[in-house]
Amino acid sequence: MPSDDLTGQVALVTGGGRGIGANIARELASAGARVAVSARSRDQVEAVADEIGGLAIAADVSKQEDVEAMIREVESALGPIDLLVANAGIGDRETTWTIDAAAWWQTFEVNVFGVHLCCRTVIPGMLERGRGRIVITGSGASYLPGASATAYPASKAAVGRYGETLNNELEGRVHVFVISPGLVRTDMTEGSFPDDAPWTPPELAPRLVRVLASGRADALAGRYIHAEHDDIEDLIRRADEIREQDLNAIRLRR
Repeated sequence: MPSDDLTGQVALVTGGGRGIGANIARELASAGARVAVSARSRDQVEAVADEIGGLAIAADVSKQEDVEAMIREVESALGPIDLLVANAGIGDRETTWTIDAAAWWQTFEVNVFGVHLCCRTVIPGMLERGRGRIVITGSGASYLPGASATAYPASKAAVGRYGETLNNELEGRVHVFVISPGLVRTDMTEGSFPDDAPWTPPELAPRLVRVLASGRADALAGRYIHAEHDDIEDLIRRADEIREQDLNAIRLRR
C-alpha cells in the first residue's frame, strides 16, 4: 500500500483540538505535512500543535472575521493551504421542543455555516494556484434511521449535500470530499451510546484523510466515503464504475 507521503503540503484542520480532528492532525503531520490546528479552545489546540510541531489557532468557524484571520495566519506562518479539513462540529441531546432555539440554530452555524465560511475563504487561493483539496466531516446521522435530537442530523445532511454540490461547482479544479468517520468514541459521543455499540477504530478516519490528501483518490471527489465501511483502495480501483453508476452518493431511489 502506498505510504502517501505529504511532505510539502500545508493542511488546516478545524476542530483539531480533540477527538477526531486531533487524530487527523497527528496523522497528517506524521505523513510530513505542515499542519495548523484550529478550535475555539486555545489550550486544546496548543497542546495538539505542540505535540505535532504544528501551528495552533484559536478561532470560531461560525464567525467570518475569525475564519478570515485564521486563513491569513496559516498562510503567513506555513504557506498556501493545500488541504482544508473542515471538521469542526457540535451536537446536542435535547428534544426539539425543549432546546433553546438559539442553541438549536448554533449547531447549524458551526456545522454548516462554519464549513461554508472555511471553504469560501480558502477556495480563491486554491483556484489561483491550480491545486487544493477539501475534506468535510459528515456523519451517518445524516441518513441512518433512528436518529433523534434534530439539529445534528439535519446539519450533517445539509453539509453532505453542500460538499457534493461544491465539488460540482469547482469542476475538478479543487477536489471536495465528504467523509463519515464512523461511530468514534469522543467527548461528543460519550454517554450517548452503549459500551457494546459498534464503535469505529479511531485511526480509520485519519488514515482515510491521508489518502484523500495524497491525490490518489481525486477521481472520487464529490463522493461520500465512510472510514470503516468503505475500503478506499477498492474505491480507487473502481472509480470509473462508481462514477458511472453514481455509487457512494446519498440518493432517494425508487
